[in-house]
Amino acid sequence: MTGVEIQAVIESPTKRPSLRARIAFQLVRAVVKGWPRNDSAALVRRARRVFGQPGWLRFMQTRGVAIEEIPGDIAGEWLTPEKFCSYDPVLLYLHGGGYVSCSPQTHRPITTALARLLGWRVFSLAYRLAPEHPFPAALDDAVNCYHWLVAAGFKAEHIAVAGDSAGGGLAMAMMVRLRDERSPLPACAACLSPWVDLTDESQPTNTDSCAMFVAEDGPAFAKVYLNGAAAKSSLASPLYADLTRLPPLLVQVSSTEMLFDDSQRLHDKAVACGVESKLHIYPNVPHVWQMFAGVMPEADQALREIADFITAKIGSIQSAAKLESTS
Repeated sequence: MTGVEIQAVIESPTKRPSLRARIAFQLVRAVVKGWPRNDSAALVRRARRVFGQPGWLRFMQTRGVAIEEIPGDIAGEWLTPEKFCSYDPVLLYLHGGGYVSCSPQTHRPITTALARLLGWRVFSLAYRLAPEHPFPAALDDAVNCYHWLVAAGFKAEHIAVAGDSAGGGLAMAMMVRLRDERSPLPACAACLSPWVDLTDESQPTNTDSCAMFVAEDGPAFAKVYLNGAAAKSSLASPLYADLTRLPPLLVQVSSTEMLFDDSQRLHDKAVACGVESKLHIYPNVPHVWQMFAGVMPEADQALREIADFITAKIGSIQSAAKLESTS
């Protein structure tokens, strides 16, 4: 396809994980793997109690980044590094949590690290959660937030998007809807262990080795989020969408997590649709290990890769624009 660079980068799990990664893996397994799974409502309550309370992040350092919580229809928080310019690009971050839990506050380990690494402002969106606000509320919020950033003066080609787990799937669904409504698309997207297939047809291969999830978790969270909507809808499960003309992707995933298949298939589908995509596989780390920024070497490496990817993609667009303006 003329003018489209297809880059399929697959890194196989050959390195031994760090000691801190092995400790984190066992810690996550001990906390989460044994949860009772026979009641979706109880599972949601447990997820909110364990993951949705920012108090467990009291140890985290946010030095060098100012945080401003934003109320209202577009709720969330701005994370601003010490040195930035008002005309710098911006990163829109969509947190994970199965569409039922977590918040911008819980994901500050990732967003503060990216703000520091990029030297740009990050807006972390507090989208509405199920079951109180089922599909497509989260998607509506993400799309509205993107339009809000554009209306605030950020050029679409200077906006990057990132998200983990459900947030990674939400990022993909948002871009599909933006493309379908003929809106300008962001420069690129980084998807961290994205959940992009909410159907029962998905047969994950790592149900035993995953530190966090069991096979029943996906259908349970999907049922709560979808509330009767079709799971195979391209905006609920963007794996089934036409991905043509979407911006470049970076997909990161653990070799042992249950969402490995979602990441692999998303990468393959993107490449088949002519989208530039890189798939980076980290060996034997927990789901969304990037949350261990500053603690786990693999988390710091992954976040540096995300920042380098985003900087390169937006930088190439800016360089092309300068050349065009002088020609």
